[in-house]
Amino acid sequence: MQYQQGIGGRNFRFHGLPEVLAKASPRRSGDELAGCAAESDAERVAARYVLADVPLTDLLEHPVVAYETDDVTRLIVDTHDRAAFTPIAHLTVGGLRDWLLDSVATDTAADLLPAVSPGITPEMAAAVSKLMRNQDLVTVAAALSPRAAFRTTIGLPGRLSTRLQPNHPTDDPHGIAAAVLDGLLLGCGDAVIGINPATDSPAAVARLLVLLDDLRQRFGIPMQSCVLTHVTTTLELLEQGAPVDLVFQSIAGTQAANRGFGVTLGMLAEANAAGRETGRGTVGSNVMYFETGQGSALSADAHRGIDGLPIDQQTLECRAYAVARAFDPLLVNTVVGFIGPEYLYDGKQITRAGLEDNFCGKLLGLPMGVDVCYTNHAEADQDDADLLATALAVAGTAFVITVPGADDTMLGYQSLSYHDALYLRRVCGLRAAPEFEDWLRGLGMADADGRVLPADPSGSPLRALVAGR
Repeated sequence: MQYQQGIGGRNFRFHGLPEVLAKASPRRSGDELAGCAAESDAERVAARYVLADVPLTDLLEHPVVAYETDDVTRLIVDTHDRAAFTPIAHLTVGGLRDWLLDSVATDTAADLLPAVSPGITPEMAAAVSKLMRNQDLVTVAAALSPRAAFRTTIGLPGRLSTRLQPNHPTDDPHGIAAAVLDGLLLGCGDAVIGINPATDSPAAVARLLVLLDDLRQRFGIPMQSCVLTHVTTTLELLEQGAPVDLVFQSIAGTQAANRGFGVTLGMLAEANAAGRETGRGTVGSNVMYFETGQGSALSADAHRGIDGLPIDQQTLECRAYAVARAFDPLLVNTVVGFIGPEYLYDGKQITRAGLEDNFCGKLLGLPMGVDVCYTNHAEADQDDADLLATALAVAGTAFVITVPGADDTMLGYQSLSYHDALYLRRVCGLRAAPEFEDWLRGLGMADADGRVLPADPSGSPLRALVAGR
């Protein structure tokens, strides 16, 4: 189908919905690299005019990747909730934007949006986000509170959880323990204490799992741990009886991109079932942890749809969220600036992508978090990270990633620090997960309002960590 729109005396033509979606996207280097970006601001505006008038039913009936060749598309179509879609089925993309903002303005979003969320496809979420200003993305996302639970509850209103990320270049247990102690004393770790291992060997991963589980039991910490190894390694360790809390996997928005990660939907279903069978959760049974990131499909040359045409990276990112929501995860986060400036060039593009991802993930019903991060060869710095983190806290993101000193020396990228989480909670009036907050308070590490108190590690009940005991 061909679409057209006149702007400034020029007529712009678009050959199909994938091209409209791509050219309506805010400027980003990944789409330019893929050859699907708008060639001018005028063309971008024309594409947005066209997109605003596209019926939602068109996006449902014409997915960007063919049903016959892609299992992610089949998942989206076959699990679509027609009853949930009915209240918005008459709307265009522009009409959906107005409906979302009106629901917030009339204080009905908390009731209306969760009910229709199962009827919204990732293409719809991506499309409407392209018509929204940053403040629109923040406004609607802030009204949504998808939640999940394992030993702590993630996504509650007024709460901001954190992943404590104590990575070490050699997986040294003393270095990891020191980083964990630092984070716990600053109130981090209520979403997960998650380690990216330096090696993917089952034996090495098992040692890290035991280290974290011993820590949890020794100090009675209401937390979940995760070693971010490949799902097949985790399945092997589950069979061996290792203390696995969460099952991790990176995912993407096409079958080909997931194949590049060495994963299938069937494999994820098997892992989800195996994780739940352990019954290790105390307040919930959500066991999956997924990471995504705009540009992952493009980096794997797995970003093409019908007729081999490229699809924009944000639409593909939203399709990854459809994979995630099929498995009722505890945690989903976009690693927003990790892949590099080839995909998100500078602080402006990273900020926009982070707000889009948070909005789209929450709109699709996920307990969505963001790794506010960038690589050192991107045109970005910690001031950009501060602004994005603050906007995300206002937008009600479920959790953020925190690392010692905001510098992950193992993965070689910049993220948020433990102190940044203190800042976000204080200035935005946010608190840790209730179960974790109660633990902090019980140790005298937080006051009645949940604020973390200054602590001397030598006098803390956690001081045994320093000695490696």
